[in-house]
Amino acid sequence: MSATLRTQVLVVGAGPAGLMLAGELRLGGAEVLVAERLETPTTESRASTLHARTMETLAARGLLERFGNPPNEPMGHFGGIPLDLTLPGSHPGQWKIFQAEVERVLQEWSTGLGAVVLRGHELCGLTTAADHVTAELSGPDGPVEVSTEYVVGCDGEQSAVRRLAGFDFAGADAERELVRADVAGIDIPDRRFQRLPRGLAIAARRPDGVTRVMVHEFGSVAPPRTTDPDFTEVAAVWRRVTGEDIGHGTPLWVNAFGDASRQATAYRKGRVLLAGDAAHRQMPIGGQALNLALQDAVNLGWKLAARVTGRAGDALLDSYHGERHPVGRRVLSNIKAQARLLLGGEEVEAVREVFGELVSLTPARAHLASMIAGLDIAYDDGGTDTDGTDAGHPLLGRRFPPLSLTTPDGDGTTAALLRAGRGVLLDLSGDPERAAERSAVLGPWTERVSLVTARLRDAGDLADTDAVLLRPDGYVAWAATTGTTGLTAALHRWFGTPPGAPAPGISTTAHRTPARAPAARADHGNHRRTTMGTLTGKTALVTGSSRGIGRATALRLADEGALVAVHYTSNQEAADDVVRTIEKEGGRAFAVQAELGVPGDVHDLFLGVEQGLKERTGTTDLNILVNNAGVMGGVAPEDTTPELFDRIIAVNAKAPFFIIQRALTIMPDGGRIINISTGLTRTANPQEIAYAMSKGAVEMLALHFAKHLGPRGITINSVAPGITRNDNPVFDMPEVVEQMAQLSVFNRVGEPRDVGDVVALLASDDARWITGAFVDASGGTLVG
Repeated sequence: MSATLRTQVLVVGAGPAGLMLAGELRLGGAEVLVAERLETPTTESRASTLHARTMETLAARGLLERFGNPPNEPMGHFGGIPLDLTLPGSHPGQWKIFQAEVERVLQEWSTGLGAVVLRGHELCGLTTAADHVTAELSGPDGPVEVSTEYVVGCDGEQSAVRRLAGFDFAGADAERELVRADVAGIDIPDRRFQRLPRGLAIAARRPDGVTRVMVHEFGSVAPPRTTDPDFTEVAAVWRRVTGEDIGHGTPLWVNAFGDASRQATAYRKGRVLLAGDAAHRQMPIGGQALNLALQDAVNLGWKLAARVTGRAGDALLDSYHGERHPVGRRVLSNIKAQARLLLGGEEVEAVREVFGELVSLTPARAHLASMIAGLDIAYDDGGTDTDGTDAGHPLLGRRFPPLSLTTPDGDGTTAALLRAGRGVLLDLSGDPERAAERSAVLGPWTERVSLVTARLRDAGDLADTDAVLLRPDGYVAWAATTGTTGLTAALHRWFGTPPGAPAPGISTTAHRTPARAPAARADHGNHRRTTMGTLTGKTALVTGSSRGIGRATALRLADEGALVAVHYTSNQEAADDVVRTIEKEGGRAFAVQAELGVPGDVHDLFLGVEQGLKERTGTTDLNILVNNAGVMGGVAPEDTTPELFDRIIAVNAKAPFFIIQRALTIMPDGGRIINISTGLTRTANPQEIAYAMSKGAVEMLALHFAKHLGPRGITINSVAPGITRNDNPVFDMPEVVEQMAQLSVFNRVGEPRDVGDVVALLASDDARWITGAFVDASGGTLVG
């Protein structure tokens, strides 16, 4: 019997493009499932070069530190002719990072954000409908059916998605080829595009002693291949071209690549899209193929996420083909030119000589280098004088350069502004009135675009630029030398039309579609279920979550996909049991110990929280905070001592205030804060006067912080439970429970999960319009 899974986006292929896309989709709030036919990640590295624009993009997502200190090489080539790739920017030249390492880092990042990767699952069939796509996968435990809103093929040159969906793949097959191998146990000279009488030879010895060899025999024709060549063939060609014998070596990997040049005529066909080598096939000269694929994924990710989450319509999604197809076509064109220079024999020597003279000229060198590095990409910004956009601004449609800046929070870089994958309105005016004017225009979009006021430490050519609107991929959507003319139109075009937004005034406005209901879950045979919950990819801290309402809340948030920090004061065994329970159900959690209400409590708490988040996600971002921990009094007013009173206030009121203060330093815009109050702020119990006072203060946190945090899209609310079952012995007495049950309109006492469900709702995007609220979760106890 086949299993059925549901998700918003199915990505086919867990190579660099697929994993990059999965992470971008998760940053945009979309559910994503990645299907990969290989059971384990490959250790082969077809590519090993990242260029400047890709490095800038990885830096903008906070991923570069995960690669350590890769070698930097300023010299590249154009068709084998040496070319200095050094250009102004944060990462000039080219960087040597093997594809297997790129895939490892991107998988850790994307799954840390909540993407699910199903390995050993191959796509067998696609059926498209008006509102969904059904994909059939074959897996190690039998067939799997995936119902999804969109499918993206990132499954390489032989793409099953492209074939099954019927994409037209126009172009020409290979006429010439290079054969290559990674070989251990040989000792030959390094060669960089050495042209010998009989062919082209390349050899590079790695630090681990393995030598990568590549060779082409002039005049040879690429044979039709369905499998890779064997090492005997590579060694024979190498011997004919160089006269050297490498046949005694141990081949670790053998491959051939030709000068085939094909491109899908459309990158989107209804609900099916293509990215990376599934969309275009080219000779991987100079590492451009890998970089082109990663940039496809970054361009598509935020647009598709906006579409499936209801923030934008087809106009934005269609811009993926409109922007990336011309880029792909241009790359294929320069690669075809390079292939002629590289693999041609005596007939191209005169052209190579002239080209060698041209690349020594600064303008020609810079032109070729920026083209290879991806720094010269200029998307059609769509602005015209008629819609009010400053269409003549030189930044429009181009990547915003990586610059150092100073913000109210300190020094930083423009790349760091894009870490959360959101749009950014960067005000550089230094004028509070101008910033306020732009903030007012931005108002309806604050959940989608962050406003940052800053000063460039070295403005240079941007000295006259007053403000820029950055897309999540770092390209400029709007720029101005003064005022806000055209800003509203740009916001509508690139970030959709939120409720309350003024009329767009342009024809490309994306229409809002209904938000999608949470995905259903499906049991996968006898294995644990694959969960795609409403909080997938989010992180949460629940204080006092080793038992009672806190425990139920932690379990519920984890069940919705959040990574949960389970805080406890002293009962480690109980906290560990919560973590085990979550992990047994397929969730993720870790325990954190800290005593609240004592000096240094918040510092100790966040040391553990940040360490746990960093280890599991690579960042310290905290999306959800639930202040649940609390202590009660249980004594008459006349018996309340100053020590007891101070303890209640310290734990119940002071600690939540400073926990919120500290959490806001690591909480991205759009976060959620939920404080557990009590129904005793609305009904009297003289035994708990101090406790009720402390919880009244907690409710004030929600009221006043709501206004303070509104510009960041962070909501904060109070949840007031009534009589809720806990480990108090009174709940073991049926007659007492019956009496307490009569206080609720439902004639029962509350269960911890009743409150946990309310907290989960407030933590979700469905509650984005609720803030500063008092939520009665007492089962009608307060109705009267």
